Amino acid sequence: MIDRIIEGDCIELIKKIPSKSIDLVITSPPYYKQRDWMGIGNEETPEAYLEKILGVFHECVRVTKDTGSIIFNLGDKYHEGSLLLIPYRFAIEALRREKVKLINTITWVKTNPTPRQFKRRLVQSTEPFFHFVKSDNYKFNLHSFMSGEEARTERKRRMKNIGQRYFKLIEEAPLSEYEKEMAREELKKVIEEVKEGKIKEFRMKIRGIHAPAFGGQEGGRKIQMEKQGFTIIRIHGNSMKRDVIECAVETLKGCPHPAVFPEFIVRELIKLTTDEGDIVLDPFMGSGTVAVAAKKLKRRFIGFEINPEYCKYAEERLKSVENASQKALFECS
Repeated sequence: MIDRIIEGDCIELIKKIPSKSIDLVITSPPYYKQRDWMGIGNEETPEAYLEKILGVFHECVRVTKDTGSIIFNLGDKYHEGSLLLIPYRFAIEALRREKVKLINTITWVKTNPTPRQFKRRLVQSTEPFFHFVKSDNYKFNLHSFMSGEEARTERKRRMKNIGQRYFKLIEEAPLSEYEKEMAREELKKVIEEVKEGKIKEFRMKIRGIHAPAFGGQEGGRKIQMEKQGFTIIRIHGNSMKRDVIECAVETLKGCPHPAVFPEFIVRELIKLTTDEGDIVLDPFMGSGTVAVAAKKLKRRFIGFEINPEYCKYAEERLKSVENASQKALFECS
């Protein structure tokens, strides 16, 4: 089974995997009534859909090691103008039924959501990734998460706008003109400190905008806010690793699958929760993104997919990765 994409119903196939043998399950099941799916996704009611997803989740918990993780990504659905809250209903029921802990809800912020504006609601541009574990001994490689070249590129992009919201808050704050000018000058200085690498991040608290006290720092910083109208908190050391990933919705040329899992997110979550040689399972393999990401990161993989067309496309993607790897080895030899 290992390092293969197997065509068939994941509900039956996953039962063949031994208990506590998988290091990471990461998957995105078909969303409820979003497409004409084969297998799960076309149930008459949200309740029927959730029962099937929870049945798969139960098996995922069984096959995952105590040191492993289970990550599920689900999208929501409108019905008669109201969101059904399917992802959160799933998460609540998963916690109720299984002996798992939900340690993070990682929010995917889509930088290129579907360009369709509604008259009476905002465009949906986020989706949750629920990160479950079975014990407190789960693998968690924080140093590897969001530390690659793509993550550094994203950080540089964010740097262009760093601190700009504070300039707006200074203008809105009930400060004197002298205090505002002093706040702007100090803000410019601390922004340069971040850009030059002297500090990693900062926070600014402004009188009349933010609460005057913040835990154990109340004394000195509260006095600063009272006297000069603001205080700046410098953050040293490593940048905080947040539960938000900004990433574009992907499209692949010739791909028959209508909703491609973003490879960037998958790679980051694999790096966070596994080591080289670990086994990654995706019971809803789709276009093969989890297998591709696992192979690039030197992990083993198992994938199940009920749609033969998707299986074929996923296999072709894997062959391209293998060919590129062999070419690189040949050029280096």
